[in-house]
Amino acid sequence: MNEAQFIAALRTLPLHPGAQDLRDDTATLAVGGETLVLTHDAIAEGVHYRPGTDPFDIAWKLVAVNLSDLAAKGAEPLGVLIGAVLVDGAERFVEGLRAILTEYAVPLLGGDTISVSPATFGCTAIGRATCAQVPRRDGGQPGDGLWITGPLGAAMLGFEGGNAAAYLRPRPRLADGQALAPHVHAMMDVSDGLLLDAARMAEASGCTAEIALTRVPVAAGADPLRAVTWGDDYELLFAAPEGFQPPVPAARIGSLAHAGAAPLLLDGQVPQIPLGYQHR
Repeated sequence: MNEAQFIAALRTLPLHPGAQDLRDDTATLAVGGETLVLTHDAIAEGVHYRPGTDPFDIAWKLVAVNLSDLAAKGAEPLGVLIGAVLVDGAERFVEGLRAILTEYAVPLLGGDTISVSPATFGCTAIGRATCAQVPRRDGGQPGDGLWITGPLGAAMLGFEGGNAAAYLRPRPRLADGQALAPHVHAMMDVSDGLLLDAARMAEASGCTAEIALTRVPVAAGADPLRAVTWGDDYELLFAAPEGFQPPVPAARIGSLAHAGAAPLLLDGQVPQIPLGYQHR
């Protein structure tokens, strides 16, 4: 059973309406006149970080990828729960948590600890929606412009021997997400590769995404085609009405069109390469 088949099986279970049929990265829950935004991600040794990685960086990345999901919903973080493995140097994990929680003013709510190898860490992040309509990935409309908040490929270069911080210490776009949320039709973070995530947004929205490779900003020294398929950059991808002027720095990389034979076209063609990272 691959990832898609497993999620399809989960859809046969009793689901809360806020789960959005498990077709988004977060769930929403109305409580006392407000909307909570909830997300959970895990990172594993050998998949999301190399064996021997400083536990400080593991802690930072674990929280950052979850805060990035909140950023894509324009949510204000309220707190996180951590599932931690007692690895060698666990005190460095605590220091990494201290650093990112302090940086983004996010309190620790609790969690659990275990001892297992290889290590897999989990995080649940809870946020408060800052606008009435929480952006989803399925809200894009034909004619919308497709935008990205920053360059891609820095994480790839960091993983391959460049600035490792770009790969291990991503910076979630919380302020950008809150500024964009009231105006966009759809938004999500780029975690698995721009092409794959854009295809997911387009498919969920009943559209085709048309992207021009030359319009995609990439990090200095990054090969553009690899940069749009690699992932782990955690920039925000959003769809907004024609003529929209973003309140934050962003580059328009294409448009959404009426659904065609494929959910994604790159320079007018269906890409003949893997679009991004998928768990098998």
